[in-house]
Amino acid sequence: MTDIRVLVVEDEPLLAEAHRTYTERVPGFVVVGVAHTGREAMTALRQRAERPVDLVLLDFRLPDLHGLEVCRALRAAGSAVDVLAVTSARDLAVVRTAVSLGVTHYLLKPFTFAAFRDKLHRYAEYRRQVLADGEVAAQHEVDRMFATLRGPAAHTLPKGLDEQTLRAVLGSLSGDAGRSASEVAGLAGVSRVTARRYLEYLVAAERAVRVPRYGTPGRPEVEYRPA
Repeated sequence: MTDIRVLVVEDEPLLAEAHRTYTERVPGFVVVGVAHTGREAMTALRQRAERPVDLVLLDFRLPDLHGLEVCRALRAAGSAVDVLAVTSARDLAVVRTAVSLGVTHYLLKPFTFAAFRDKLHRYAEYRRQVLADGEVAAQHEVDRMFATLRGPAAHTLPKGLDEQTLRAVLGSLSGDAGRSASEVAGLAGVSRVTARRYLEYLVAAERAVRVPRYGTPGRPEVEYRPA
């Protein structure tokens, strides 16, 4: 398959550039344009009619049009472009409407690169399956395609870990500065041993990275940063 062509729609210039950078770090995806308003997005999609955009990364809170209005306009115009909502909108009514308008994925801000990459990988696999020639042989093949898009129905942590502590540890890693297990333990309100166990789980899940911290006597200390 050729590269998946992506249009980034985000009104904040720094976030738009971050989304472009994130996308281009994922093999098989190429950003063909960036729009900062809903109307710019519609214009960009029309101008690329000869080489259509495959996927729109769409912020919902745009200065001129709500992202849902952009989706409605696309469907009214007969566009079948796929949409990945990249938004801070948590209202369930918005989520329901997004689903009804054919939004394939919904990614809440803020997010890590690992979470973003996972959405793109799942979309790419789904797209590979639905664009194949021929017919599906049975119901299970259709189920598999939709399961690829949705991902696992539930996330199961290893025995001994719980979601509340995981969120506290992950929250302590927000920002660019790395933190040691001791620092994370203090921020999350857990022991150093517990903090390290959760941090190592996050590293294994590619949601955090482990890097050496220099500048202290003796062996360099290990610190952790969001992936």
